[in-house]
Amino acid sequence: MFNIEDYNYDLPEDLIAQVPKSCRDQSRLLFLERHKHIFSDHHFYDLPCLLKPGDLLVVNNTKVFPARIYGRKQSGGQIELLVLDYFAENASQSNTRWCLLKSSKRPKIGHRLFFEGKMSGLVEETNGNGLMRVVFDGPQPIDRYLDERGRIPLPPYIRRDKKNRRSPLDWERYQTVFAKESGAVAAPTAGLHFTDHLIRKLEQTGLFMVELTLHVGYGTFRPVRSRDIRNHQIGEEYYSINQKTADLINTVKQNNQRVIAVGTTVVRALETARDPEAGIVPGDGKTDLLITPGFEFKVVDGLITNFHLPRSSLLFLVSAFAGRPLIMKSYQWAVKKKYRFYSYGDAMLIL
Repeated sequence: MFNIEDYNYDLPEDLIAQVPKSCRDQSRLLFLERHKHIFSDHHFYDLPCLLKPGDLLVVNNTKVFPARIYGRKQSGGQIELLVLDYFAENASQSNTRWCLLKSSKRPKIGHRLFFEGKMSGLVEETNGNGLMRVVFDGPQPIDRYLDERGRIPLPPYIRRDKKNRRSPLDWERYQTVFAKESGAVAAPTAGLHFTDHLIRKLEQTGLFMVELTLHVGYGTFRPVRSRDIRNHQIGEEYYSINQKTADLINTVKQNNQRVIAVGTTVVRALETARDPEAGIVPGDGKTDLLITPGFEFKVVDGLITNFHLPRSSLLFLVSAFAGRPLIMKSYQWAVKKKYRFYSYGDAMLIL
């Protein structure tokens, strides 16, 4: 149950979705009833029929910022840089960011990096996880530079022509309809299936919806290198829960109704923010919560999520929620039925 190989599975490459469905809610939806140990095939637009009046959906309103930039080292070699923080940790380091660099050879501390638009960077620090801290210098702050010249940081399994790095399709569709708070380096993909029409239909059915913010960081997709999954460190991610959201969730729980998390990011924020006496506590914070089988869920009663990579912390979480045997069985079914996997793929509803 805690061995990393228990979370491996075979996936044909042609099932990794490269583009989204033409309409978001046309995605397929695999419905898992965890207490009955059964699952069934649906479409995402069936969601209002699968939930019930009084259910509360909690969505993540984080917005993916254009975090990927391209340039060269002082030696001339090309580089690809993923800036991991949209905001500086403090005002005195407003242009200093932790970054993930892709290059044939890693630059050393003190080396300079050069980008278009007269922006440069100085490598100030490196660590053993392949990360480096870069001090940027240019005619504008780095956050504004990213907004103007950065590219959407698609996952590596989504392939794009290098000449089409600012694809209009990805610029629109790798954001949820809830996206408003910039700060994520990856989309909360469970939310990608919602449309304004579907939201109205859910509300007409008697369901409620509230928002929180969790900025998806590098830790969410950091490879798991420990054999015992409990030893993995996921890294901290910023979250924010306002008073309205906290109050409504607490009321729903007191009335023995269901809280449905739209995405694993929402699960981690809610289970982190819960106080045994006060329930969900509003405010800002950071979470490094790693959820593995055996975790006792106190807030979340249901989960909408995509299909996740083998041996990933996200697969640990859904296995903790639904049980590893049922999850692995459902993944085998999804492969057989040719569901589309990963960020632009299909979804699961687990109740």
